Amino acid sequence: MMEKEFDRDLPLKKQISENIEALRKLKDFTLIKLSEESGISKSTLSDYKNCKTLISPGNVEKLAEVFNVPKSAIDPSFKSKGISNLIPVEPNFVKIPILGVIACGDPILATENIEGYTYEFAEYLPSGEIFALKAKGDSMEPTIMNGSKVLVRAQSDVENGEIAAVLVNGDEEATLKRVKKQDGIVLLMPDNNSYEPIVVSPSNPARIIGKVIRAIMDFD
Repeated sequence: MMEKEFDRDLPLKKQISENIEALRKLKDFTLIKLSEESGISKSTLSDYKNCKTLISPGNVEKLAEVFNVPKSAIDPSFKSKGISNLIPVEPNFVKIPILGVIACGDPILATENIEGYTYEFAEYLPSGEIFALKAKGDSMEPTIMNGSKVLVRAQSDVENGEIAAVLVNGDEEATLKRVKKQDGIVLLMPDNNSYEPIVVSPSNPARIIGKVIRAIMDFD
């Protein structure tokens, strides 16, 4: 059996893939949209995403123009290229945990609750602890679509009318609802009129864990 050839460029390919994906999602571009804007074929972009090929200098330039970032924001190897007295401005990406099922009694960001990570520009995020959830169901449509990635800032309360991530069902399930406070009563309101509000009570407790700051929908 032949030994698999070692790919010495794989770490760089992975970094480039992560950079392109973070920038693409920040722009809310599908691969097809990015292909149209950059003039790079969708199959080539898919190869970059899946770390199959190393990006060419020409395509680095095309993507940098589309995203309006330095070339080094696409390909870190460009740090050492170009005029020596220029200092490249690196994008400040933040690694944000994506939560799955919340284990009862565990801290929200416990390792066992995290199913993956997403990357966002720090300058577009508020201060504080940020995590992400995947929206399930259509109770918050059209505001938040089923399958959206939702960014949440950890906090224990929100203003009246704001959308929050709320723990229900014994602190094991996180739901996204608009919080309405009225005459000492807290209601968890869906934006979809097909659903009924949830009344928070001692027999039906709920706990706010964060304020929704952004919802992102991927189409591929």
